Amino acid sequence: MANYQKELKAVKAALAEAALLCRRVQRTLAPTALTKQDRSPVTLADFGSQALVCRTLREAFPGDPIMAEEDAGALRNGRHAELLSELVAQVQRVRPDARPEDVLDWIDYGQATGYHERFWTLDPVDGTKGFLRGQHYAIALALIERGQVVLSGLSCPNMDKGAGAQFVAARGQGGQQVAADTVRVSSTSATASARLCESVEAAHSAHGDAARVVRALGITRPGVRLDSQAKYAAVARGDADIYLRLPRDRTYIERIWDHAAGSLLVTEAGGRVTDCRGRELDFGCGGRLERNLGIVATNGVLHDAVIASLKQLGIGQG
Repeated sequence: MANYQKELKAVKAALAEAALLCRRVQRTLAPTALTKQDRSPVTLADFGSQALVCRTLREAFPGDPIMAEEDAGALRNGRHAELLSELVAQVQRVRPDARPEDVLDWIDYGQATGYHERFWTLDPVDGTKGFLRGQHYAIALALIERGQVVLSGLSCPNMDKGAGAQFVAARGQGGQQVAADTVRVSSTSATASARLCESVEAAHSAHGDAARVVRALGITRPGVRLDSQAKYAAVARGDADIYLRLPRDRTYIERIWDHAAGSLLVTEAGGRVTDCRGRELDFGCGGRLERNLGIVATNGVLHDAVIASLKQLGIGQG
C-alpha cells in the first residue's frame, strides 16, 4: 500500500497557503466578483487559491495533470486589469516572487480535461457564495488514481468558530484533522436521532425532497445547512450523521471537484458515500460523475435506511 507521504506533505502545504490567502481576502476586501457563464460568482480568492495550489503541485509533481474549476481567461482580458493587479498583490503576500504572468500561468496549470490514470482535482473555493456571505467555504483537493480517490485534503477556514480546520485522508490509512486527532463518524443508529446536513443553496439540492426524507425517516433533531464540502467534514467527525445532495432534475451531473476530497474523508472516517441509488461514486469519467445521480454521505450505520427511503419515495432514482 502506497503511503503517499510526499503527496500528503504537498497537500498540507498547498492548503495552508491557499487558506491564508482566502482568509485575508474575506477579512480585508469587499470581495470583487466576476460572473462566469453559469452565473456563479468568482472572487480573488478562487483565482488566488488555485494559483497557489497548482504551483505547489506542479513543483512537487511536474508530470501530474491538474483538473481545477477556474481558468485565467477572463483575467487575461485587459478589461480586468484592476482585478488582476489586486490578485497579484494578494498572491505576492504568500509568494513574493510572483509576477502577473506567473499567476496567470499557475491558474491555468489546472486546465487538464478528460480521464487520466493519475491526476489531481481541485476546487479552489468550494462554496463561493458562502465565502461572499462571510460564512462557510472549503478548499478541496484530491488525488485520483485509476478512477479512485486515493488522497484528499480539505481546508475549512471558518470551521471551529473561525479558527479553521484542515483535514487529510489517504485510502486505507484513515482520516485526520491536522494538528488534532483522527476523525471518526458518529455511532448514531436510530434515524430519529440523526442530524441532517444539506446545502444552503436551493440550486444545489432539492430541499423539498430532503424534507420528505426527514419525515419518512422520522428525524426529529433540527438539521443544519452549510455551504461547501464542510458538510463532508461535519459527517466525518460526527458533527452530523447524514449529508444529502438530492438532484433537482435528472439532467444535472455532479462535478468531481465538488465531492472527491470530502467523500474520501468520510469513508476513511468510517462512513459511507454513494449516490441516491446506493451506487459507489465513479471518478473514472473525467470531470463529471457521469454514472451517478445525487449524493448520500452518512456515518455508515444509517446508510441503508437512507437509501431505502429514497427508493421508496422515488427520489434520485433516475
